[in-house]
Amino acid sequence: MFRHIPSYLGDPIYSLFQEFLADPSPHRVNLSIGLYYDEEGRLPVLSSVRRAAQRLSEEGMPYGYLPMEGMAFYRQRAQELVFGADSVALREGRIATVQSVGGSGALRLVAEFLRRYFPDSAVWISDPTWDNHRVLFTRAGLEVHNYPYYDPQTHGLCFDAMVSALAALPSRSVVVMQPSCHNPTGVDLSKEQWKAIIQLMVERGLMPLMDMAYQGFGDGLAEDAWAIRAMCDAGLAVMVSHSFSKNFALYGERCGGLSVVCADNTQAAGVLSQLQAIVRGIYSSPPLHGARLVATVLGDADLRAQWEGEVNAMRQRIQRVRGALQTRLAEALPDVSFDHLGMQRGMFSYTGLSPALVDALRTEKSVYLLRSGRACMAGLNDTNIDWVAKAIGEVVRKQTRAAVTSGAASQRRTG
Repeated sequence: MFRHIPSYLGDPIYSLFQEFLADPSPHRVNLSIGLYYDEEGRLPVLSSVRRAAQRLSEEGMPYGYLPMEGMAFYRQRAQELVFGADSVALREGRIATVQSVGGSGALRLVAEFLRRYFPDSAVWISDPTWDNHRVLFTRAGLEVHNYPYYDPQTHGLCFDAMVSALAALPSRSVVVMQPSCHNPTGVDLSKEQWKAIIQLMVERGLMPLMDMAYQGFGDGLAEDAWAIRAMCDAGLAVMVSHSFSKNFALYGERCGGLSVVCADNTQAAGVLSQLQAIVRGIYSSPPLHGARLVATVLGDADLRAQWEGEVNAMRQRIQRVRGALQTRLAEALPDVSFDHLGMQRGMFSYTGLSPALVDALRTEKSVYLLRSGRACMAGLNDTNIDWVAKAIGEVVRKQTRAAVTSGAASQRRTG
């Protein structure tokens, strides 16, 4: 019956992570998968979350189904965190929000929503972007294209090309953007650049879809949501997928949300009802326990303050190891500039290392990056950062020597 079904080749990130787990080397370092590790190289359990879990355990609440749209208190707190407690759109009831199965689930919901109600709208994603963006939207039957974003020559943003591309899009085109901590490059827009993009979107009638998976890991909780709030203030019909996997370290609990900002509360009610219908047709009801944890932390002043402090500590640790790696690479490879590492933000960096160098790092040094050169900075700590810098230095110098030798041999043959 199922003989005609081909095997799934697997996701390259998860496959690489499995290879890392099987690596017997005592020096192995995982800079591949997007997980935040603490200084000891472990997935943390935040103290604020642990206290919330203890409180919930003592209360002994039953584990019934949530409504299709999710827990009301969770959704309210998520809205306040994303849009700001003083948001005019929030106060006027113009934001339709559903709890989702993580950030990926939010994107899958909005993809289905777009396919049903904006069937003629194509989706535009940055080049490059998180690999699963294309998968989620194409699997929903949407047409997906790229717009320019990253310049490999400068290791920065090719902003003029991006503006030109977006200015040529037809009205109601869906533009997927990340408000902060861009995955995979770590390259973000400045406020002035965001203002120009927002004005362009208003003029062209474009539909921004903001994917925020790392709130708090760039400049701060409010600062990382600035572009989303500015879009709301500009009157854009912005859609936002958001996740608590990273900033609550609740990866397996699948805590996320999808919000759609509408022109009035009547439209918001209609959008919410259709999102409920989509949820019912896919998984019926979102997970309960993680939502309780998040709602408990965000709804208690003491736990909220403790959590914000923990997010600040995680952000500062990422910034510290990022700077330390930049310094050590400058010492190991004084003729190669790694200044771009210091300008990038969040968990990820495009190192500029070629696929051949990445392969050498993995096979010779047990240092795991994606073949694109993306490194997860949160995998660095004081015990492995010297090894990583030394490993990069050695494979780069080895490749340089090989290139010089090959060039000299070629010159002798042609001479």
